Amino acid sequence: MHGNGHIRIDGARLPLRLLLFCLLVEVALVVADAFLNYGGLLDSKPLRRVFNIAREDGLATWFMVLQTFVAGCVLALLALLAKAGGEARQALGWAFLSAFFIYMSADDAAEIHERLGSTFKGAARRGEDGATLTELQALFPSYDWQLVVLPVFVACGVFMLWFLYRRMRERTSLLMLVAAVGCMGSAVVIDFFEGLGDEHPWNVLEYLRARFDASDYTVSHFARSLEEFLEMCGISLLLALFTRQLVAHSGTALSVHFDGGGGAPPRAEPQSPKR
Repeated sequence: MHGNGHIRIDGARLPLRLLLFCLLVEVALVVADAFLNYGGLLDSKPLRRVFNIAREDGLATWFMVLQTFVAGCVLALLALLAKAGGEARQALGWAFLSAFFIYMSADDAAEIHERLGSTFKGAARRGEDGATLTELQALFPSYDWQLVVLPVFVACGVFMLWFLYRRMRERTSLLMLVAAVGCMGSAVVIDFFEGLGDEHPWNVLEYLRARFDASDYTVSHFARSLEEFLEMCGISLLLALFTRQLVAHSGTALSVHFDGGGGAPPRAEPQSPKR
């Protein structure tokens, strides 16, 4: 097939539309979990698991993995643009963040951090009494993955904050960055409380169970639902933020041309908005 194809993406509205779409999907996932799964509107237990936001093999996890991977791809485009512009250090920073987000998508899909935590727990229990590893595992009150993997995630998050702050001076971008970090941090805090023992004095979930006379399943399920929702919102905000940065590098509109019939390779050209 010969001829030219033309795709025009209006970058001025793309970040907001992308953010609204992601948030709409995430609210729909929470509502579907509340009514179809927890509320029992679906009789089939296997089908309810598809909408169970607390499980790692449902639609919510799939969407989380997908948007995290897309964020990594957008960051990869930013790295290529920076490299093409002769900004080697900036390209390296974008490439590092791209690799981190792509890893995060794989982590969510394969539960890598949970498995690393379980591996650490097993190694600590096999160790001798008084060993540093054993003592650390015994002292930490919540999930083991937070002790092993969370410091690495925090370090990458601090680098991301520093790197993005140096390049995003618009108030809207900074607010989106702060909101995204707030969502992700809140999700980690909720996860920390989930991992505490029932008798631990910091166990807020146990207090809520007693305060509202709710079942263990109800409180733990909706705590997990809130945690997953906050995580998805955080990634959605970052995805929209990275898209804003891509638009800023590429122009208000991005035109992609596909030349067939042995012509020049595909190219992306920044365009100014029509006046």
